[in-house]
Amino acid sequence: MEEIRVDEKIDITKEICPMTFVKTKLKLESMRSGQILEVTLSDGEPLRNVPRSVKEEGHQILNIKKDGTFYKLIIERR
Repeated sequence: MEEIRVDEKIDITKEICPMTFVKTKLKLESMRSGQILEVTLSDGEPLRNVPRSVKEEGHQILNIKKDGTFYKLIIERR
């Protein structure tokens, strides 16, 4: 599988909803269309809500993978 080039990274593992999505959205708004954001997030509510909300905003989820006790969400800014 081809390696995805990540342009920006944020860690929201210490945040609680709704700040998990708010911080993700603000970061995406600061990026250009086509850029890739890697979000490190916790299992549970953030893992359920952030990908869904990102899709509703029109961005593309490229990958979600478990990384130790957290998850890496790879988003393409649209």
